[in-house]
Amino acid sequence: MNFSFNIYDLTSFTKWIDYSLYEYCTPFWAMMWEMIIIGVAMLLFYAVMGLFLVYAERKVCAFMQNRVGPNRVGPYGFIQTIADLIKLLFKELVSIKKSDKFLFTLAPFIVIIVNFMLLAAIPFSKGLHAIDFNIGVFYLMAVSSMGVIGVLLAGWSSNNKFSLIGAMRSGAQIVSYELSVGLSLITICILAGSMQLSTIVEQQANGWFIFTGHIPAIIAFVIYLIAGTAETNRGPFDLAEAESELTAGYHTEYSGIAFALFYLSEFMNMFIVASIAATVFWGGWMPFHIHGCTGLNEIMDYIPPFIWYIGKTFVIIWIIMLFKWTFPRLRIDQLLTLEWKYLLPINLINIIIMAFIVLMGWHF
Repeated sequence: MNFSFNIYDLTSFTKWIDYSLYEYCTPFWAMMWEMIIIGVAMLLFYAVMGLFLVYAERKVCAFMQNRVGPNRVGPYGFIQTIADLIKLLFKELVSIKKSDKFLFTLAPFIVIIVNFMLLAAIPFSKGLHAIDFNIGVFYLMAVSSMGVIGVLLAGWSSNNKFSLIGAMRSGAQIVSYELSVGLSLITICILAGSMQLSTIVEQQANGWFIFTGHIPAIIAFVIYLIAGTAETNRGPFDLAEAESELTAGYHTEYSGIAFALFYLSEFMNMFIVASIAATVFWGGWMPFHIHGCTGLNEIMDYIPPFIWYIGKTFVIIWIIMLFKWTFPRLRIDQLLTLEWKYLLPINLINIIIMAFIVLMGWHF
């Protein structure tokens, strides 16, 4: 098979790698090498993206508070997050008396594993997709709900009342807002007629669903953004780690690399939430097209698909970061009231409206 690399369609490139491995290796070792390549690529992407998001969070926070932010270590303080990572790697792992040491150690790894399982199903570009399930949206909803297990284990095994309260809050919060996240995605699945993420992206070639799905798609996007922010335990929904009440919440007793894993997973959860929103609502790697504007559409087509995907994701991440540094923290009763009395009923009505629009053929 001839080598072919096209920045606009990586399908032939990935097929060439697959063909080459199976040509020179046995089927078992070819599959093993593919897993290793994908695993290393995911690890590098996870580490680089996590460090960059920590830096971006600090800069956005500084901007909102009229400060400079990190500006000492490296140009514009860019190396500051790397220095913090090195510090956490070499810090002592404090042993907690009367804690369940096995579960205490296991908890951060569960959270990280869930992140990797979610990243595997996200289409980064055309042909750049680790695994393309025909029930991709269902898979994302099912796996994302497992992250709370790590949080609950961390809170319970720490033998700390503040950690336990933070974990219980997080459990109630994630289970509640998981409903709104799922219903928002189901609304778009009804519009697309599929749960396969690659199919959902391809159906937005002539217009992103946020524009072509009428008002129900806009409502679903707004609810998804609110519920996704709450599900990642970010402000103003950060009741699980409210420092003024619970010291640091469910990861109070963690130190060193174990704390770094929890800290990194929070930012990667934000990235995954933004990635899913960009994929389902904003067309994923599809360029911005306006019907009838041939010249503009051709210019947009010159931008590589991966740039479109990462650009949309970063815009949504920026919006989520603004949430944290703009709104005050909610009380736990206000947080649950928002979900059960407002977002959930609106979502249910919105699904019915979207189903009616699709049935009548009124969508663009």
